[in-house]
Amino acid sequence: MFKNIHLPRYERIWLTIGAISLVVFLVILGVLAVGLGLQPPGQMKTVPPEQVRTNAPFNKPNLVQVGPNEYKATMVAQMFSYLPDQLEVPAGSTIHFEITSPDVVHGLYVPNTNVNIMVVPGHVAEFTYTFKHPGDYLMLCHEYCGSGHQMMMGKLKVV
Repeated sequence: MFKNIHLPRYERIWLTIGAISLVVFLVILGVLAVGLGLQPPGQMKTVPPEQVRTNAPFNKPNLVQVGPNEYKATMVAQMFSYLPDQLEVPAGSTIHFEITSPDVVHGLYVPNTNVNIMVVPGHVAEFTYTFKHPGDYLMLCHEYCGSGHQMMMGKLKVV
């Protein structure tokens, strides 16, 4: 491959390994993108931040049962609080979180789970998680949102 270039043998070997690695990476990426149809999400839900408090479903944030052991949590993260700030579900329940913000960037983090959502004004973030173990879980904001950031928390009770 690099025979006409006057480089030491080991440099040619490493350049060849690098070039082959790049080609393999691009082939794998192409197979995933085209062959399997894996693509970045393109249908992001949005809501104008100034209309979060007046447009459904965020004008009445709540927890609704949508199936057996399945719930939808429609939430609003606003300056230093979550609406609703307390949720209660039975153990083994799956919660579909749907959350947005009317003011600044917030976060929704539930320690000891993989619930870790960035909440951007105007964007509707969605995440699904199954809470298998009973207990009290904190819902914490992990994005600095102002002087009362450290007080922004909620409670999720799994019974």
